[in-house]
Amino acid sequence: MVTTGGTSPEPVDAGTDPLGDPYLRTRFAPPSRPATFLRRPRLVAHLDQASRTPLTLVNGAAGAGKTLLTADWASGLRLPVAWLTVEAGDLRPGVFWAYVFESLRRCGARADGGAGRPADSGGVGRGLLSSLAAELNARDRPVVLVLDEYDRMTAPEVAEQVEFVLHHAGQGLRLVLVTRTEPLLPLHRYRAADQLTEIRGAELSFTPEEAEALLRLHGLRLSPPAASALVERTRGWAAGLRLSALAARESSDPEQYLKEFEADHSTVADFLLAEVLRGRPEEEQDLLLRVSVLDRFCPALTDALTLRTDAERLLAGLYRENAFIERLGHSWYRLHPLFREILRAHLRARMPGVENELHLRAARWLRRSGFLAETLTHGVAGGDFDLAAGALVDDLAIGQLFTGLRSDALAQLFAGMGPEAASPASDLVRAAGALTRRDLDRGLDRLRRARDQLSDADDSPGPAAARLSCALLEALAARLTGCPPGAEQAAEAAEELRRDLPDRLLDEHPELTALLLTHVGSARLWEGRFDDARAALTRVTGARGGSATVLPRAESMGHLALIDYLSGWLGRAERRALASVSEAERAGLPRPPGAGLGRLVLAAVAVDRQELDRARALLDETAGLPAREHDPVPTAGRALALSRLLLDAGEPHAAAETVEPALSAAVPSPWAESHAAVVRSAACLADGRPDEAVRLLRGVRGDQPVCAVEAAAIQVAAGRPGAAAEVLGAVRAQGRTGPAVSVGAALVRARAAQESGDTVTARGLVARALLDARRERLRRPFLRAGDWIEPLLATASLHDLADGWLVSGRPRGRGEPLPPGSAQAPLVPVELSGRERDVLRRLARMMTTEEIAADLYVSVNTVKTHLKSVHRKLAVNRRSDAVRRARELGQL
Repeated sequence: MVTTGGTSPEPVDAGTDPLGDPYLRTRFAPPSRPATFLRRPRLVAHLDQASRTPLTLVNGAAGAGKTLLTADWASGLRLPVAWLTVEAGDLRPGVFWAYVFESLRRCGARADGGAGRPADSGGVGRGLLSSLAAELNARDRPVVLVLDEYDRMTAPEVAEQVEFVLHHAGQGLRLVLVTRTEPLLPLHRYRAADQLTEIRGAELSFTPEEAEALLRLHGLRLSPPAASALVERTRGWAAGLRLSALAARESSDPEQYLKEFEADHSTVADFLLAEVLRGRPEEEQDLLLRVSVLDRFCPALTDALTLRTDAERLLAGLYRENAFIERLGHSWYRLHPLFREILRAHLRARMPGVENELHLRAARWLRRSGFLAETLTHGVAGGDFDLAAGALVDDLAIGQLFTGLRSDALAQLFAGMGPEAASPASDLVRAAGALTRRDLDRGLDRLRRARDQLSDADDSPGPAAARLSCALLEALAARLTGCPPGAEQAAEAAEELRRDLPDRLLDEHPELTALLLTHVGSARLWEGRFDDARAALTRVTGARGGSATVLPRAESMGHLALIDYLSGWLGRAERRALASVSEAERAGLPRPPGAGLGRLVLAAVAVDRQELDRARALLDETAGLPAREHDPVPTAGRALALSRLLLDAGEPHAAAETVEPALSAAVPSPWAESHAAVVRSAACLADGRPDEAVRLLRGVRGDQPVCAVEAAAIQVAAGRPGAAAEVLGAVRAQGRTGPAVSVGAALVRARAAQESGDTVTARGLVARALLDARRERLRRPFLRAGDWIEPLLATASLHDLADGWLVSGRPRGRGEPLPPGSAQAPLVPVELSGRERDVLRRLARMMTTEEIAADLYVSVNTVKTHLKSVHRKLAVNRRSDAVRRARELGQL
């Protein structure tokens, strides 16, 4: 006899079932719970709903822990519980119902003189079932009937009878089915009426916290990452966790054992093969073994692997039977990870040599169906690199080797490609890999081979995609070799090829156009065609595509920042450079070659603002970036920033050596050569060689305005004001130049006026320069101007314009002269009040003026007053700049 929920024990019935066999007591006994059993309150609480719904379904795979869970829950009930474990012999209705009647009697739910019991093993009368339902319906409190392993009950007749009794028993019966499969009951009706409690495989899975607790019961204490990894590998499967724990206990290093254990040589394999694979029909076993090579599969893909046409039916049946197949939606499935490992080992043993062919069948089907990533994986796994490379190129996805999204994974995927792969697509993939590594010789050689092969191909879409991919790589090669004509030619070819390709394919890969325009824009910038470069790069910064184009966008912003800097717009360059740096960081992607240009521009801006420590820190960040290798623009950009920093730090010889990096380019860059000439000339001037300094200025071009005004400053310092005026005349003809140009030009003219005795004109020009420079915090031209400017800055009117950002000094009355020697003092430390810092902290949290006022319990006008003071002290005009500047100065 079994007693649960406080029922009184009764003598064990000595009767027999309809076959004349004695009742088996073990079928009426819930299983005992082992010492390592973990009670899971969340599931027990869910099962408590079973006392309020007529039907409860606990449905999970073998070893999911559903029987022990139900037994644990039933042991705590105050209701009578009848437990019956279903067996195969119960397919005969009379036998099944005889055991049900006996289980109800044993728990005290039926008196011995009740409605009787079946006498015929082959059937049961409707009247007897009606009497049972009426008897249950008349109860004051319900009885809980648990039918364990109900998946063994496959007789439709019995299912109809169970439904009949459940329906007419009313509130007197709570039926709990513990099963691996869907029962033959109208579950949809119970769901619609909110009369069904369900616990399924996903809920039965152990959480990482539950898994840790279970492992502790087995004497194992794993680190949280190790426990999470085990849960991921087992999908929280109870039997897998327990069997793994038992095996790990025998190891001296359980955590390492669980990391390395091979599922196919373990008790887990024995369990799964016995419970799931063996005994299944041959076609199901064959299907499971073949799909084990796949991460996911659908009926059509499965048919391609099995060479059959019944996969849809077989997969649906396996899923219903909880055969460790998970449904992903839209007719896609996947195997449980451990089961897949075991099946793959079993496949190799039973069908040696078939695995590669299965991978290739999958790759061909996936390629036809448009699943690129999986096509590549299976093509490579099957050893056909030409197939994989062809899929990548035909899909126009070769740009993904450069975007940072899958670059490393793709490079690793094709790392094993040998010489047997000889298609144009394979050579294009090799060329892309080499160019990514900045291995120009190998990249150009492979690109040349691919181009030669493609020149003999026809004009079908396949070769058109390959040619467009080739044009992308040719644009990159032209950029890296400093050959703007080559980049333009590649861009023209790409534009022609786009017409031969479907719009859908082009729309799916916005990164290809973004990368192409970035390479063209970089090459134009190198050539000094700033307006043309800006046009191409601006298109990239507005490109759609989200994360697919994030790195081309970041690179283009960095290039645009450099154009702004070279045109004299420090503030604009800084904003673009910050946007470039943050773009890739927000996406959490690695920085590929070229992504460090934004930091180089920030370093150059910091030099012009004489924030030399910040400039050094930024240059140190970029010191190890691959962008310096064989990419002319960032290489020259680094040389520019570093040489100017060394020059201002009093190291003219080091500056002259640094300004010319070892870089070979097909076409010289006018701005790179002009900046190099200015730095070398300034180094000579600092070394007391003015004639040599002037001679070196012959390399400065008039169409480089920033360099030209610095060259003019050197000319006038060397005693050649006429030559300086001539250079400035050429600069004046240039358009779209920024404050760095106007400030430099004004100071050159001011020095010439001062030295000619026209102090009034000199003072006016310096005043204009101070006004233009203050907004940009441009200090370098003043601090490198020389002694001539000190008397001018000592006057009260000019000191007022310079005070607080260029020079420091005590407050003075109007007209009071500046103390001697203080004109070249560095920027004064910014002192913000406590309330100003409070406002800044809230600005950093993106709060509005009204929100700040409410948070600080002050008026909006008071907040505005503090903001004005902060802007004045930090020499900025925008809130975002105030926050950034305060952080730079350690005020936040």
